[in-house]
Amino acid sequence: MNTERMKKLVSLVKIHGLEAVALNPGPSLRYLTGLEFHLMERPTVLLVSASGMSAMILPGLEKAKLPGETTVFQAFTYGDDPAEWQAAFDRAAEKLGLTRGPLGVEAGRMRFLELVFLKNALPGIEFVDGGKVIDGLRRKKESGEIAKMRRAAQIAQSAILTTLKLLKEGMTEKQIANELVVQLLRAGSDDQLPFSPIVSLGQNTANPHAVPSDRAMHKGDLLLIDWGASFEGYFSDITRTFTFGEVEPELLKIGDIVLRANRAGRSAGKPGLPAGAVDRAARLVITEAGYGDFFIHRTGHGLGMEAHETPYIFDENKTILETGMTFTVEPGIYLPGRGGVRIEDDVVVTETGLESLTDLPRELLPLEKFMG
Repeated sequence: MNTERMKKLVSLVKIHGLEAVALNPGPSLRYLTGLEFHLMERPTVLLVSASGMSAMILPGLEKAKLPGETTVFQAFTYGDDPAEWQAAFDRAAEKLGLTRGPLGVEAGRMRFLELVFLKNALPGIEFVDGGKVIDGLRRKKESGEIAKMRRAAQIAQSAILTTLKLLKEGMTEKQIANELVVQLLRAGSDDQLPFSPIVSLGQNTANPHAVPSDRAMHKGDLLLIDWGASFEGYFSDITRTFTFGEVEPELLKIGDIVLRANRAGRSAGKPGLPAGAVDRAARLVITEAGYGDFFIHRTGHGLGMEAHETPYIFDENKTILETGMTFTVEPGIYLPGRGGVRIEDDVVVTETGLESLTDLPRELLPLEKFMG
């Protein structure tokens, strides 16, 4: 249990006027406790109150994961009979003295299963989105967290370089993606990847979130790969676009524009500026080049223990950048039916600007340069 992080959470609970927060398995619970639980048919919930008291509700078979002696929270366990489960929630709520609310939950993670037990244990209490509390807890990364993200980027970059050496004409998107997963694990990634790699060829590169298919690689194709690694629970997220043989001139043109947009975005952020400033800087390059209608997503998203977290990098976002925030810069241009280019880097806000955690060459490079 990280007592300093727990103290910070309690402070944020008070600041936002909540009586408590409830967390089920996921990055935030792991961030606070260092304990790894997964969502399953048995509910697990950590309750933390504004008074500083906390309680963990969990199956009896999971109790062995807890420290031998914990003074930070009390465990309330239950057996295999679902008829017993509500009583564990009731005992935890009574121990913490929760009576008035509101009680915050992670809106994107709390399941109906846990919510029903909590509502039965706390009748009359209002449940609200506790996102601001969690954002305030995890948005600024500590030096140790940044070091893990840097290592995750190094692992991802090493894996792609090995994968590119193994490519051959005729390989499918699925085959390339599967090979990349193997190389990520061999390079040292945790087995829980941030996401399944996106590998797209030819006209499929015009779909930002394409799913790898049986489409085979042929001369004249663009190859877009969006992938990441995990190191001790922290993620990287990178995109590079390659050429195979001679591709049509306009695709090379948009590659150069996206490269300049990526550079503009990475140069635009610094402490005190709104997150939207990064989006505007990257988008302006693409708009002035005449391709604004083909940049169809935000410029980036926060990154850390989740592949997508705050801050989100879009024009209207007024969130002020602070040192320690980490996010992606990933402008793209997508020409329907023809092809697309995206170049994505991971950055951290420092006192002087944005430092890139990724340094793989960004321009459209010919695959022939890498293939064995």
